Amino acid sequence: MPGTLYVVATPIGNLDDMPPRVAATFGLADFVAAEDTRVTLRLLNHLGLKKPMVSYFEHNAAQRGGQILARIQAGESCALCSDAGMPAISDPGEQIVTDALAMGIRVVPVPGASACVTALAVSGQPTARFVFEGFLPIPKKPRAARLESLKHEERTVIFYEAPHKLRATLADLCAAFGPDRSITLCRELTKLHEEIFKTTLGGAVARYEAEDPRGEFVLVMAGGEAAPAEQDELTLEDAVALARRLMEEGQSASAAAKAAAAKSPFGKGEIYRLLNREVKE
Repeated sequence: MPGTLYVVATPIGNLDDMPPRVAATFGLADFVAAEDTRVTLRLLNHLGLKKPMVSYFEHNAAQRGGQILARIQAGESCALCSDAGMPAISDPGEQIVTDALAMGIRVVPVPGASACVTALAVSGQPTARFVFEGFLPIPKKPRAARLESLKHEERTVIFYEAPHKLRATLADLCAAFGPDRSITLCRELTKLHEEIFKTTLGGAVARYEAEDPRGEFVLVMAGGEAAPAEQDELTLEDAVALARRLMEEGQSASAAAKAAAAKSPFGKGEIYRLLNREVKE
């Protein structure tokens, strides 16, 4: 009988945030699939546990995922974890969970802290509706395309960023959304130097031009305005009907045709000729 894949959240900084069920699941599992075995070893040592571990991260996921799933199909249970937070959320895990479900393997979530939701809750930005973007693409073209796609996003937007890339990301956000857009920078959440700093994109750029960014950041940016509603283009018949109504309101045929042309893709002369034809008929 196949075992179980446990998707286990780990603390995002403060080990005192460890839920009892997380610790119990690590104790129950036959082995642990960890993003970085060195990081998870410290966590297991804190819990007083010794478990066989295998590494599972972005660059070995294709090969290692199949090996892990084969062990689970053979009857072992695996606790999948990342270095911090919930696996599969901007961390390894998405593909192995997808494959496990396709194979009929039981997948059990063991929830805990998540940096994106933790930051949102204390950001002072609207929380009812939000979109999680994680890390922006690094290459310029995909990065620009992603930012362009968010130009008219009305929901609160959440990004992750590393300290050495923060200045460039803030500059790009400022260029894309303007210096007055509200943003909250959440730094080192749950750790000793935790900081929640609400400002504008322009203010954030200015701050980190003057000081070096330190620690991991969650950026919680207010949404923008919706895209202007697209109006259906008038047909030629619609444009002539509009001109006719304007004539009934007292405008001359020439003025009515000119006004209808301004609201349609058709020229004044074309509309005017059809109006005259109607008059002659």
